[in-house]
Amino acid sequence: MQSLAPQERSAIEHIDNDRMLAQVEIWAGINSGTGNLKGLSATASLLADAFGSLHGDTELVEPAPVERVLSDGSIIEIEHGRHLVATIRPDAPIQLLLTGHMDTVFAVDHPFQEQKWLEDGVLNGPGVADMKGGISVMLAALIAAETSDVFQRVGYQVMINSDEETGSASSAKLIEALAKGKLAALTYEPSALPDGTLAGARPGSGNFSIIVTGKSAHAGRNPQDGRNALLAAADLALRLKALTRDGLTVNPAKIDGGSPNNVVPDHAVLRVNLRPASPELQDYVRNEINTLISIIQQEHDVSIHLHGSFNRPPKPIDAEAEKLFGLVKQCGADLGLTIGWKSTGGVCDGNNIAACGVPVVDTMGVRGGSIHSADEFLITESLSERAALSALTLMRIAEKGSL
Repeated sequence: MQSLAPQERSAIEHIDNDRMLAQVEIWAGINSGTGNLKGLSATASLLADAFGSLHGDTELVEPAPVERVLSDGSIIEIEHGRHLVATIRPDAPIQLLLTGHMDTVFAVDHPFQEQKWLEDGVLNGPGVADMKGGISVMLAALIAAETSDVFQRVGYQVMINSDEETGSASSAKLIEALAKGKLAALTYEPSALPDGTLAGARPGSGNFSIIVTGKSAHAGRNPQDGRNALLAAADLALRLKALTRDGLTVNPAKIDGGSPNNVVPDHAVLRVNLRPASPELQDYVRNEINTLISIIQQEHDVSIHLHGSFNRPPKPIDAEAEKLFGLVKQCGADLGLTIGWKSTGGVCDGNNIAACGVPVVDTMGVRGGSIHSADEFLITESLSERAALSALTLMRIAEKGSL
């Protein structure tokens, strides 16, 4: 840490790993699966109290309406938890965005609910890495940076949503609004690898439910009068899968529907996920979906309704993002940390932020691994390590007034 200015060193000395760990253990002790509204409400209240220490304006924002296609093809609206937004110094000349999510992939009835030590310094538990640990890193970094005089030139907003794990459908518009006018953003997903490697470029992601309606008939007496929706959905699934190529993956994941064996099925819902690596490939595959739907409708004499969207735009690394990554790397070096990054196949709210033209590093959270499984773990020493990395990055943006 010899390259740190005295004020930088002083700020980082405020970071307390034990206090952060205690915080994570409390937060991870509450189930906040995306569908657990009670658990999300309890978590949001705790986070609102914690981020209230930044002495800004803290509010819980209502989620936007979200639709879901059921297995019978009907469409319903589903509830989500509220999203936390904190606003500090909105009139400051430099504006930043920091984001995280309070939800986990573990439902209230999932067997993985408890925390345990795998070994000294390695904590296993639901959400300890993804991302209760990351939220603690964000808060500790901001508290540390706030002790620096230069950081008073910076205003920022914190957004912690309740639905990142299911695609941020109820918070996407909120993210877009908050990203407007920001110089840069940091998001606190766990590092791409346990060694602290950051995620660089990411593909986009689109989730679609394709509702196919045919005509039922007796499978023995008059099958020719039927229009087989299941067969049409299967044909469409194969044709969509054939679109896979370099930079584009297509995953037909499920077909709901069917009928008894003696009835031509008149209903099916095809679920498919597509991941384009570039905006051009996203436009290409969206057009191809429409073309294939027209072909299937004509050849199978069925009607088709397409429901869904590309909720995560592709996230290439542009020149401004390169600058931000370079700044984080230099801050790491000055702290004695080796910081690298690599492309990844995963997606997160960083995709949405980058699509707004704001450079973002979206894996500023803890080191850990095995996320989205009962083996999820947090390397606890990384709490203060990554908080120091963020705090130094924030202070140096304030000092430069740019990237």
